[in-house]
Amino acid sequence: MTFIIGLTGSIGMGKSTTARMFAEAGVPVWDADAAVHRLYASGGAAVEPFRALRPDVIEDGAVSREALKRWMAEDPSALKQIEMIVHPLVAQDRAAFLADTSADLVVLDIPLLFETGGNTAMDAVVVVSAPEDVQRERVLARGTMDEATFESIRAKQTPDAEKRAKADYIIETLTLEAAQAQVQSVLDDIRRKLADA
Repeated sequence: MTFIIGLTGSIGMGKSTTARMFAEAGVPVWDADAAVHRLYASGGAAVEPFRALRPDVIEDGAVSREALKRWMAEDPSALKQIEMIVHPLVAQDRAAFLADTSADLVVLDIPLLFETGGNTAMDAVVVVSAPEDVQRERVLARGTMDEATFESIRAKQTPDAEKRAKADYIIETLTLEAAQAQVQSVLDDIRRKLADA
């Protein structure tokens, strides 16, 4: 039986860095965002369904995220249609990852874990968190979005306090060293529980 850790956290909380720490500790990590990138890439499983639904979102044989954004901006029903293609394919990708692993412990890195109700299928949920001012500073420092875009993304995500309240473990990402120590302590705790089971 593989023990499944769901890893989540709002934008700018340090989730990708924390996922990498789990991977460096020898835990196989499945990344929902990376799965979507594979599905959208040339030859990916989402290309033909999108071509059939909306040919103009295919550019150079791949699904264009920019074209999807334009479509969502002009059509309120676009997101639903996109999700109907993407969600089942992501679920298949995740199932294949779980079927292929022989590890006793895996991490599923899922940004919208609570928003999609996926937390109920996990053996433990780890929430990556940081104070709001640190979160804002990190996101704006990337230079990829303005404050209004950041706020609109944040508004769509389950509030950090709510995520923390539902978490089995919380990893604070103020410094890399502290986060690393917390990742290790989560793994030690879960392995201890598995050994006792």
